[in-house]
Amino acid sequence: MWTNYIHGWQDRWVVLKSSTLSYYKSEDEKEYGCRGSICLSKAVITPHDFDECRFDISVNDSVWYLRAQDPDHRQQWIDAIEQHKTESGYGSESSLRRHGSMVSLVSGASGYSATSTSSFKKGHSLREKLAEMETFRDILCRQVDTLQKYFDDCADAVSKDELQRDKVVEDDEDDFPTVRSDGDFVHNSNSSKEKLFPHVTPKGINGIDFKGEAITFKATTAGILATLSHCIELMVKCEESWQKKLDKVEEMVQNHMTYSLQDVGGDANWQLVVEEGEMKVYRREVEENGIVLDPLKATHAVKGVTGHEVCHYFWNVDVRNDWETTIENFHVVENLADNAIIIYQTHKRVWPASQRDVLYLSAIRKIPAFSENDPETWIVCNFSVEHDSAPLNNRCVRAKINIAMICQTLVSPPEGNKEISRDNILCKITYVANVNPGGWAPASVLRAVAKREYPKFLKRFTSYVQEKTAGKPILF
Repeated sequence: MWTNYIHGWQDRWVVLKSSTLSYYKSEDEKEYGCRGSICLSKAVITPHDFDECRFDISVNDSVWYLRAQDPDHRQQWIDAIEQHKTESGYGSESSLRRHGSMVSLVSGASGYSATSTSSFKKGHSLREKLAEMETFRDILCRQVDTLQKYFDDCADAVSKDELQRDKVVEDDEDDFPTVRSDGDFVHNSNSSKEKLFPHVTPKGINGIDFKGEAITFKATTAGILATLSHCIELMVKCEESWQKKLDKVEEMVQNHMTYSLQDVGGDANWQLVVEEGEMKVYRREVEENGIVLDPLKATHAVKGVTGHEVCHYFWNVDVRNDWETTIENFHVVENLADNAIIIYQTHKRVWPASQRDVLYLSAIRKIPAFSENDPETWIVCNFSVEHDSAPLNNRCVRAKINIAMICQTLVSPPEGNKEISRDNILCKITYVANVNPGGWAPASVLRAVAKREYPKFLKRFTSYVQEKTAGKPILF
């Protein structure tokens, strides 16, 4: 059934009745007869390993490749077919409808293929394209086996023909003329041209349509090359997208290292809103079109922990819920690298404002020291991005963030030859946050919440890090 190989996966009307699976070009063409059918009594149904929508049905050498519109429909088909396999043949007709047609169907009999380059849409994901490549591989293997059998039969036929020719020649050499009683010569009629060149027809060749197999093989290989090209194109686009995100990370890190570490204590534009021991919180009041965009900066010093440890626990999503109290839920949307991920999270609603959600890239890295006297510095940078897997929704207002946690480790040399302990280390923390709430919210409420929550967050989080690292080896 290779007539559809030019068009790839094709919608077909499929009927499951009396333990027989039949398919038609469309429901309207049922009166013209089916285009193919198989008995399910000895059929083997195999869900595809990678393509969640595809399953294959094989009966002896005949294989049908079918693809449903989604995994749920595939499972419905598999369950229905398995049920009909066990029935006695009096089951009622069942139809799993798909907008007037049935599952996307491609059938393959004796190695014929019905899949082509046009079945690969540019919008399909890399996973789907790789699944299609797996389909091509299965079809191609069957075609290679069929063509190999054809060539083996041809070689066998030629070998038998040569043996027959040799035998004829040997017999002919012994076929001398005989003399009759009247003196005439008589030649044996078996030395005719037909005997010297008999017409040998190999039995196995007539059952294979070599031209059809060759055309289908050509189409399948063309499909593989086209799909591979699309896969490479997708991977290049993904790589470019990842590189742009990582370049953005580099830009944001450099900006924070340049501006965020500057002292704002003497800047009149920054207000000291909280001072508790080593912790100081500054705020600069900024409004744009009635939306509060107050940048915030906090400094703190914590004993007994390193900058690497503080940044590790701030970045690690596995422990996020241990110290974060403002988040309702979150999940990782994409892993860009070992030290860079994209996170979507929703925050608990603060009445009377609407609930907020955030989609951001979070990266952690060590900042190279310019001299041996520079303190060891680590940074976690969180900034808003866009991603197809987390579009805007009506339930939440999308906030925009640009946040950095910069941690420097200061070490006081221990006395004598003692090893460095946690008593000898101090972490200087600089925390900066630029948040755009994405919509109107009462300025007084936002500022009151920020003034209360940021100091609480810093104290809670740094205490958590001290507790988690106590008694453990120092992570520099």
